[in-house]
Amino acid sequence: MTRFTPLLLAGFIALAFASAASAQRHTSPPASVAAVIGGDHISIEYYTPSMYGRKIMGDLVPYGEVWCTGANWATKITTETGLDINGLKVPKGSYSIWTLPNEKQWMLIINKQTGQFHLNYDETQDFGRVKMNLKALSAPVETFKIELGSTGGNNGTLSLLWENTDAWVPITVLH
Repeated sequence: MTRFTPLLLAGFIALAFASAASAQRHTSPPASVAAVIGGDHISIEYYTPSMYGRKIMGDLVPYGEVWCTGANWATKITTETGLDINGLKVPKGSYSIWTLPNEKQWMLIINKQTGQFHLNYDETQDFGRVKMNLKALSAPVETFKIELGSTGGNNGTLSLLWENTDAWVPITVLH
């Protein structure tokens, strides 16, 4: 029979608490954003990773590799009408959003599948890809967030904000 000394037992307890704290600290909780643009509802469901002192763009989110645009499960966009996303005509329905970030240019990828785990990207299911606009942020964004909003009439924007990067595209509701 093994006997635990108080010091050994204290070590196991400290390790258990450190593991639990680390797991809790690096969770990526779910989030959603919705907007009414041109009278039509558009919503996005995603997971929100945080920086936690890490370098994000070009490191945690590598340049030149498809990123799930969030964490855990693929980001899902649902639209009740057709959209023009920076020139890409997307019919009403649900799609997943992926991105291909590079230092000076990002691509937004609209994929026909939804519900896939963040490592299960299938390029053969791509609906299309469009260039994104990049803007450096004046203050870092700790937790990844997506903004969706109207800019008037049938027009709006979709923005991905994290660390010092704002990657965005114009969207137009098609009636």
